[in-house]
Amino acid sequence: MPDAVIFDLDGVLLDSEQRWNEAKEDLVRESGGRWSTDAPEAMMGMSSHEWSAYLRDELGVPLGADEINREVVRRMDESYRRELPLLPGAREAVLMLAGRWPLGLASSSNREIIDRFLELSGLGGSFAVDLSSEEVGRGKPAPDVYLEAAAALAVEPSRCVAIEDSANGLRAAAAADMPVIAVPNPHYPPPAEALALAAATVADVGAVTPDLVERVGRA
Repeated sequence: MPDAVIFDLDGVLLDSEQRWNEAKEDLVRESGGRWSTDAPEAMMGMSSHEWSAYLRDELGVPLGADEINREVVRRMDESYRRELPLLPGAREAVLMLAGRWPLGLASSSNREIIDRFLELSGLGGSFAVDLSSEEVGRGKPAPDVYLEAAAALAVEPSRCVAIEDSANGLRAAAAADMPVIAVPNPHYPPPAEALALAAATVADVGAVTPDLVERVGRA
């Protein structure tokens, strides 16, 4: 049986990937940079340090990486305050699984945005651990944020079940030696080779039940 469950945030609990991309694209265009249609997929899973440098170096935003980061986070914070894009079934899944296992949150979002999610959703008390990839060495697809979350939960990575939506997220969880449940992001569907890393695939996070987590953890 698994000893813990670790959720991704964007695309699993929040329908937020498009908001992140809109905030980044708006900043690129407003500052005179060169937006690319490939940019959303290229940045998927990057930590804030990584995507800020990408906007500066690859897309030509004429600002320092720290300033880019602050401006995108400001826009996202305003967006979440207006309306938190909680996905259907997300609250129920978190509360149900929290009744059975300690939960972790391993996200590529910035610390400020994770904290805003926990505040506005009312789910802060459900997570024993919450981590941003900016707080570890590398963003996804590297396993760093999942390994650190497992360590903070005092659980072996192989005894955790991860829940992910994106290709790089699936790769990160698999690289951490965690069985993973895929909730494919309909806006940016993972390729077949990434989905093949999942022990189970469901249509939405509301389908992630304790029974499914137990089956995946036993596989």
